[in-house]
Amino acid sequence: MAQAAAVAKPPAPPRRRRASATPRRLPYLLIAPAALLMLGFIAYPVLSVFYYSLQDYNPTKPWRNGFAGFDNFTRIFTEDPLFLDTLVFSAKWVFVEVGLQLMFGLALALIVNQTFVGRALGRALVFSPWAVSGVLTSAIWVLLYNSQTGITRYLADMGIGEYGVSWLSDTSTVFPAAIVADLWRGVPFFAILILADLQSVSRDLYEAAEVDGASRFKQFWHITLPHLKDAIILSTLLRAVWEFNNVDLLYTLTGGGPAGTTTTLPLYIANTSVDAHDFGYASALTTVAFVILLFCSMVYLRLSKFGGEK
Repeated sequence: MAQAAAVAKPPAPPRRRRASATPRRLPYLLIAPAALLMLGFIAYPVLSVFYYSLQDYNPTKPWRNGFAGFDNFTRIFTEDPLFLDTLVFSAKWVFVEVGLQLMFGLALALIVNQTFVGRALGRALVFSPWAVSGVLTSAIWVLLYNSQTGITRYLADMGIGEYGVSWLSDTSTVFPAAIVADLWRGVPFFAILILADLQSVSRDLYEAAEVDGASRFKQFWHITLPHLKDAIILSTLLRAVWEFNNVDLLYTLTGGGPAGTTTTLPLYIANTSVDAHDFGYASALTTVAFVILLFCSMVYLRLSKFGGEK
């Protein structure tokens, strides 16, 4: 009986090996060096700015360096008249630039999305200004706006305007001139992103709308725009941040002049740190600009309902 019971007893299940945690951690271990390197390049400058914003730090006046607390921030909001002026101009610059770039970029994307002879060449010409750096763009437009050899000279030859007029030196024309120069480079950014999203719209939607008798405008309003909602929101936000931080074009084109009329807040920060060597105060201005951008970005994404239903 004991032998029979022993024979009938099922064999013990094999012991399961404990799964090693190494395969699960391997992807994280592989990307850890690059992640730590990026974190160092991003976190260290940000933390340094926050640190120096609480300091009086001017290499040309080392005897005054030391902990300042919130004195730099108090100076910004109570003693510095240029802060509010540059902030207002920055808002004006961003609003006009981003609005015009979106409008022209959307129009260009709709045009190059059509089928026509030479479409590939047309797209290349439309997108090429985006590959040009900001400083090179500024150099191109400085030459175009030159009073002796630029646009104004040729207009004067045709009897339009006077010789020797410099649009970049006149307070009434410098802002439109700077807007046009930045539009040339910024419009392709919107055109590229919007065109990429346009190509994912199903043609069946337009065919069904045509069968129902919808006009071109109604198709654009009820099919194209809702589909482009997230692309427009994201591209507008990115471009607004970039335009707010735009230093290279305005610095090379106008230097913030004439009479400081084209000085944005980032350009004011650059002049304060590089020219005046007041790095503590410039860091405080940078911190305030960072908070303003963060707040505006959060409000914009909340109001636009980014990622919601189209």
